[in-house]
Amino acid sequence: MYNSKTIKSSLAAIVVALGLAGCGGGDDVKTVSDFEAVDTTAPVEDWQLVWSDEFDSGRIDTNKWNFEVDCRGGGNQEQQCYTDNPENAFVSDGTLKIVALPAEEGAQLPYTSARLNSRYKGDFKYGRIEVRAKMPSGQGTWPAAWMMPTDEVYGGWPKSGEIDIVEAVNLGTETEDGGVETRVYGTLHYGRDWPNNSNSGKDYALPDGASPADDFHTYAIEWQEGEIRWYVDGYLYQTQTQSLTRTNSRGELVGLRHRGWFAEFFNQSTGDLEVSYGPEPFDQRFYLLLNLAVGGDWPENVNELGIDAEAFTNGQTFEVDYVRVYECASNPDTGRGCETIRAGYKDEDTYVTGDAPIPSPPSDGVPRNLTIFDGTPNPSWPAWDCCGGSTPELVDDEERGPAYQFVVGSEPTVMGFVSREAFITDPEGTPSPFDATPILENGKVKFDIKVLSQPNADSTWLFKIESNETSSEVELPITASEEGVAPATGEWQTVTYGLQELADAGLDVSGIDVIMVFPAWGTGEGAEYLLTNVKIEAPLGPSPELVLFDGAENPDWPMWDCCAGSSPMVVEDDERGPVGQFSIGGEPTVMGFKPVEDSGIQFDATAILVDGVVQFDLKVVEPPLSSEATWLFKIESDGATTEVELPLADGNGGTAPVVGEWATYTFSLQALSDAGLDVSAIDVVMMFPAWGTGEGTVYQVDEARIYNPSAGMEGLTIFRNNIVSGWNLWDCCAGTEPQVVDAGEPYGSVAQFEIPGWPETVLGFQADEDVSFDASSLMGNGVISFDMRIVQQPSGGETDWLFKVESTGAATEFEVPLANGNFGSLPATGEWARFTFSLQDMFDAGLDLTDINVIMVFPAWGTGQGTVYQIDNVEITNF
Repeated sequence: MYNSKTIKSSLAAIVVALGLAGCGGGDDVKTVSDFEAVDTTAPVEDWQLVWSDEFDSGRIDTNKWNFEVDCRGGGNQEQQCYTDNPENAFVSDGTLKIVALPAEEGAQLPYTSARLNSRYKGDFKYGRIEVRAKMPSGQGTWPAAWMMPTDEVYGGWPKSGEIDIVEAVNLGTETEDGGVETRVYGTLHYGRDWPNNSNSGKDYALPDGASPADDFHTYAIEWQEGEIRWYVDGYLYQTQTQSLTRTNSRGELVGLRHRGWFAEFFNQSTGDLEVSYGPEPFDQRFYLLLNLAVGGDWPENVNELGIDAEAFTNGQTFEVDYVRVYECASNPDTGRGCETIRAGYKDEDTYVTGDAPIPSPPSDGVPRNLTIFDGTPNPSWPAWDCCGGSTPELVDDEERGPAYQFVVGSEPTVMGFVSREAFITDPEGTPSPFDATPILENGKVKFDIKVLSQPNADSTWLFKIESNETSSEVELPITASEEGVAPATGEWQTVTYGLQELADAGLDVSGIDVIMVFPAWGTGEGAEYLLTNVKIEAPLGPSPELVLFDGAENPDWPMWDCCAGSSPMVVEDDERGPVGQFSIGGEPTVMGFKPVEDSGIQFDATAILVDGVVQFDLKVVEPPLSSEATWLFKIESDGATTEVELPLADGNGGTAPVVGEWATYTFSLQALSDAGLDVSAIDVVMMFPAWGTGEGTVYQVDEARIYNPSAGMEGLTIFRNNIVSGWNLWDCCAGTEPQVVDAGEPYGSVAQFEIPGWPETVLGFQADEDVSFDASSLMGNGVISFDMRIVQQPSGGETDWLFKVESTGAATEFEVPLANGNFGSLPATGEWARFTFSLQDMFDAGLDLTDINVIMVFPAWGTGQGTVYQIDNVEITNF
């Protein structure tokens, strides 16, 4: 019931306005249900009654209830003083009556009423709480049965939470659509300090238009660890839960499977302000409240507006038959095991989305720039009018070409660009918060502005930037930019802010999702202005890379024979040209690359740890004399302080070197680090037959380097004319070998797949064992796309074609009909078609984007015999 609202020029206020406001209220969402009920007079067997008031003693039991006496208006501008006067609260005929009455002339507020609470007399953690009550009616009435935290463990309101069991406003009055107000509400309040507080909930209307003011009805919640359910007369109409998080293959928080409630509080051990997606704050003791408010921010601003004084002439009564609290006897510590639920109760009608901030995926450390608008609209960052009802228009400026025009009317508003789900309407757009962490030091937020007409009144032009759903925000005058000049009429001007400056002012740059440029709130009427070249950018330096051998020896990292005294040499290979050649004689040894003795040279691969690899091509010219020789890969750091040794075959999908054939070997820096290598001081890289077994061998190495294959790329091209290094054309189960064939102009070389008969199989593209692609940084706008044509349909006739992606050895996967990628259409036989699938959709369906290693296109299992099809231009990239 406690509520405090404000109108503010930030996106947070707009989201609140669109959702439930105050202790309840909000969207006109009608409950559609089958009204399947449970018997609330006899809850399931394990509910044990632990506290109740049947109001049959003829008086208010002060061993159970406290009176609150104040005229503070409940934090909502309510118009009553709460008293302990018996005319405002009394028991008679087996019910509690809370009565709102006109106050005496000259009173501090125009009405009196009562508010009772059970703090320190009835405090509960988990259970079933029932209130059987009959509501008052009339414009300005606001009855409520609710709960507040006894101990405020997580801080003052709303940080320690609030549970509204039931409340209603203005019952019996006219609604916006001309109907009669009959709704009741159940709501949670939680989150950050006011005015950035959060709430979520749902309304409910009784069957057949019945009014809660005409009769008694039973309102209940069932509250267990991580979940709260709301009931009216036994019908479950709402469920809210804690947020359900998603992590990637490295255990890092990357998103939410369900957006529920959250808590923000200071960690007592670290002193840091933390967001928790667990059961907090609804995991502590709460006490009960019963009250009847008059007016206030919510009831006075809906229905017939204000307060109908005539409705209160003879008083309005909130009548309560009983309050009962049950404990789940099977597990009182968690409240679980006594759920009064029906099958499928968490459906789209009843499972409420909360207001938990969406976590930003962890930074991959790769510097990137963001173009929000440079003449071409970005579907994931639409131009936006927060509150004025206008639609920014794309116009053609004589000097700059396409630009967005913003017009401020009579309604106060802010304007700019936003990348949040609620405001993206283009089907190609997805929420794409930008991680500017890797460019924090020298990055800039920049835009060009031209004012066509200044505001009618004196105003200050402002710049505002928000991050992670208003988790942090910074607002500055445009005169505080690096240029320091206010916008002049009719002139294009560039405005620049340093990311470090914004971070120092409190902005979390890891999830930037709103950029606004506007005249100060409420002073902008008449302003018209253009924006273009809206960017977050920095000069991008090269990604760290160490080339050990690429057609020539690196003089700082020469080829090296540890122990036998030989001198590896550069020789000509018929296929590759100059390559490094190693030969092992009778003395046991290991070989590879090592910096010049006493040079102190080391390679720091920390900046490319996540996506970086050690990669080289190797060919055995002469095998070891010993048939027991095992080829190994070894890497050392900081004078062998740390080291990792692995079978060489681990770098090539488990395949050992074959005499006379070049093969590529790839070892993930992350995997090496996980195995104990300090990647900050690498100083030896070796490839060799196991100690003492290498006599007689001759082998060659080329293209040896430590680098990030994704650096400088916005994605990965898996196949275009040929398969990319580290990936293969793949037949899962039938033993065929997909081929690269000439498809003629304009496609040229393409991948061709065939299913001749049995056994059943699926086909596509598979990464080598230690190779995968981290597409998490592309999630917002990224897609997997390819061109395909069917050369020959399956012999059994047309079938269902499927698209499938796997990650981390099929630990997560995504499978949909192929036609989903081409507006519901499959390619006609002999015709090429382009298929595109959103990475965001894959992520939302549960795919771990950090470790993609299989992409498949195939006829449904067991239906593909006889088919031949071709694929080209397979990409994981920004759309």
